[in-house]
Amino acid sequence: MFTLSSPKTKNKAPKIGRGRGRKGGHTVGRGMKGQKSRSGYKSPRQGFEGGSMPLSRRLPKLRGFTRGLFKSKVTNVAINLGDLDAQYKDGEKVSLESLREKGLVQMKSKNLNVKILGDGELSKKVEIVNLPVSKSAQEKIEKVGGKIVSS
Repeated sequence: MFTLSSPKTKNKAPKIGRGRGRKGGHTVGRGMKGQKSRSGYKSPRQGFEGGSMPLSRRLPKLRGFTRGLFKSKVTNVAINLGDLDAQYKDGEKVSLESLREKGLVQMKSKNLNVKILGDGELSKKVEIVNLPVSKSAQEKIEKVGGKIVSS
């Protein structure tokens, strides 16, 4: 008994470039001219635009997605004792939240350093909570009877 099978040459790619009389002769399906018709052609890298200036170099820098560029930028804010004396009453607590409520600190970023400096005079007892204080400011606060609390 005989079994029929397809010939082994059925799934092979046709041979091209064997003269003008055959299928795929002369330009061999590559077209007449251009980069892709030449021998040694490899597909170009991603973003290559045939020699034109690529889009990635045509666009201006620092536009669009820049979230990670300025992530570590820290803003320093100095607050003097004279400002505290004008804004706070006797016995009040001074914290970052209360400074924002009073308008002494406008920024809401997490990278914010606030420090109390000793410029000006303090005549009220205030309690400084979780804020860094300079030595001169600490002396003036304790002289009036205020406290510095850090947790």
